[in-house]
Amino acid sequence: MEHGPDFVIEQPIDRYTAEDQAVWHALCARQAKLLPGRACAEFLAGLQGLSVVGEGIPDFARLNRTLRAATGWELVAVPGLVPDAVFFEHLAHRRFPTAWWIRKHEQIDYLQEPDVFHDLYGHVPLLMNPVFADYLQAYGQGGMKAGRLGEITHLARLYWYTVEFGLIRDASAPGGLKIYGSGILSSQAESIYCLDSASPNRVAFDLLRVMRTKYRIDTFQKTYFVVDDFAQLFDATRPDFRPYYESLHGMAELGSGDLDAGDTVITRGNREGWADSADV
Repeated sequence: MEHGPDFVIEQPIDRYTAEDQAVWHALCARQAKLLPGRACAEFLAGLQGLSVVGEGIPDFARLNRTLRAATGWELVAVPGLVPDAVFFEHLAHRRFPTAWWIRKHEQIDYLQEPDVFHDLYGHVPLLMNPVFADYLQAYGQGGMKAGRLGEITHLARLYWYTVEFGLIRDASAPGGLKIYGSGILSSQAESIYCLDSASPNRVAFDLLRVMRTKYRIDTFQKTYFVVDDFAQLFDATRPDFRPYYESLHGMAELGSGDLDAGDTVITRGNREGWADSADV
């Protein structure tokens, strides 16, 4: 689809087929059964406030009216993944790039490139939360600086281990943890694995530790980082990251399943079933 330098397009609502709508309904239905008690309260409140689960794939314009009133954010439809600089520019101005298309039924359990279900269902409800919304904008602003400094790799790890695959403390949960990462919230299998499996490490969030840690794109995560609350995330992004980047260049990188001497380990994984494939 044709687009300008910002990659924004009009959401082509008329192109959604009956199969597309059936996939959306199937994905929403199974996560609706699974996530209560697992997803953080802020996500569930945002999901309800936006009425994301309804008659079908939502009209972005309708959601934007509610989002703008709540936190000043809006969705912009894009054809798919966008360049880093474009992505950061959008986030810095409180625009969330959202893929308009949806996976096929045979891809319902796994899709490597984010689609509208991952982007809209997984990410957007938390943009109704003022603190998380501010964190994501601050991340975008930091990303614009990181691009100029050649530090995208370190900053990408922060996004991966928080926005995509983050866990949060919650004393009301049986294991004391709940999910806020969109990559988990949009995945049936990982919504179970991240909290129930004895395989992965679960480690308290530390900014430099996260930015030193490689990650996996082809399987479940070997390590999940746990924040106390969203204020901890926002506070972590307040300072100028330039001194952090300078410090990181003197530190050894860590593999996705490594534990470090300075870690506050919540659960040490037993490593069962860990696939032997490359970290990013």
